[in-house]
Amino acid sequence: MLAADYPFLDVLWTMFVFFAWVIWFWMLIAVFGDLFRRRDIGGGTKVLWFVLVIVLPYLGVFVYLISQGRQMGERNAEQAHAQRRDFDTYVKTVAADAGGGAASEIEKAKQLLDSGAISQEEYDRLKQRALA
Repeated sequence: MLAADYPFLDVLWTMFVFFAWVIWFWMLIAVFGDLFRRRDIGGGTKVLWFVLVIVLPYLGVFVYLISQGRQMGERNAEQAHAQRRDFDTYVKTVAADAGGGAASEIEKAKQLLDSGAISQEEYDRLKQRALA
């Protein structure tokens, strides 16, 4: 019954309107996120952009995207590179703290043996424990 009252083109139009609405909010959130993340402009300029986007939403968002679109992409790329660099640094520090496995333990034991801190029997014991 319901399908007869709601033709196919109306379904397509409703889907189009719904996705346009979702995309609109996505763009609005992207603009606000970029606006509040920026460090190259002061608070007064941020407030002016914010008021423009709130008072004239479509015009404000489109003007912001046209005037700041390239810089938004550059800022997003810089942020992604910074996050990647921080993650790589974190992984390297965690991997270094993990000890590096048997080869690292044997190397440390060899350094202790060479410095005279341990005897040959202690070195052999540490080597066997690392290889086990």
